[in-house]
Amino acid sequence: MACKSECPTEKVGEANLLNQTTSVTYIRLRGLSVNQKVQMAVFAMFLTFCVLTLIGNILIVIAIIYDRRLHTPMYFFLSNLSFIDVCHSTVTVPKMLTDTWSEEKLISFETCVTQMFFLHLFACTEIFLLTIMAYDRYMAICKPLQYMTVMKWKVCVLLAVALWTGGTIHSISLTSLTIKLPYCGPDEIDSFFCDVPQVIKLACTDTHIIEILIISNSGLISVVCFVVLVVSYAVILVSLRQQISEGRRKALSTCAAYLTVVTLFLGHCIFIYSRPSTSLPEDKVVSVLFTTVTPLLNPIIYTLRNEDMKNALNKFMGRLEGRGEK
Repeated sequence: MACKSECPTEKVGEANLLNQTTSVTYIRLRGLSVNQKVQMAVFAMFLTFCVLTLIGNILIVIAIIYDRRLHTPMYFFLSNLSFIDVCHSTVTVPKMLTDTWSEEKLISFETCVTQMFFLHLFACTEIFLLTIMAYDRYMAICKPLQYMTVMKWKVCVLLAVALWTGGTIHSISLTSLTIKLPYCGPDEIDSFFCDVPQVIKLACTDTHIIEILIISNSGLISVVCFVVLVVSYAVILVSLRQQISEGRRKALSTCAAYLTVVTLFLGHCIFIYSRPSTSLPEDKVVSVLFTTVTPLLNPIIYTLRNEDMKNALNKFMGRLEGRGEK
């Protein structure tokens, strides 16, 4: 008899939970600032960075495809990195640019989830790619005689498939954890894009376990890959002592470029995902570096510091000018 009196209540509770889950259809984004002048300055900065990122990274991909001398494992992975940065910059920046001109910065819940999925897909894939690139540089500098034997094209393609697969699995797991939570309000995020730590704060339930899973997933991946990268480059730098000065200078230049990208990119991931979901004043600044500055680093670092890339770009641009004159 006790069950008969309790069961209807349980069914009502389940129905209310289902209604709560679907009650939040739109999410408000606070953006970077409420000051109109500041928003105009931010719009100009983000638009400039986005255009330069797209042009620079697309040119890198085209130049690597065009110049057969760059058909090596190093530039194969570099072209993948540029492609990821193009995709990464288009996940959050276009929405932020359009929100600059809107009083109510709204994003549908479905769009928010889609943004989170692709944000983590490209971010995690890039983390894995940077780790593979560190291994590629280790083999090229520390074991040059075995390099072409180990880093065959078949191996490179398999590594590329593996890192994209890993990024997809990671993104699906995090997104699945997020959308299963009940959302009934509040409906505002103190950011200019949707990310898992901010969205789960809107859930109408205790998210402590979810936060632990996020830290053990995203945070652990970031920390482990960062440690592997630092150790790899430390071994490379030690091995450079035995090389001639010219080879050492070129290798140091390449390693410095990689370390710059790794530090800024993984620094954000460790800062955001290796702690509980608490808002800090520095979060927005770090997010700006992550979404706009880091994707722009590739065309700057790999063209201004790399003679092979500069020659390939000059050759490609010269061919375009020749066709234009005809």
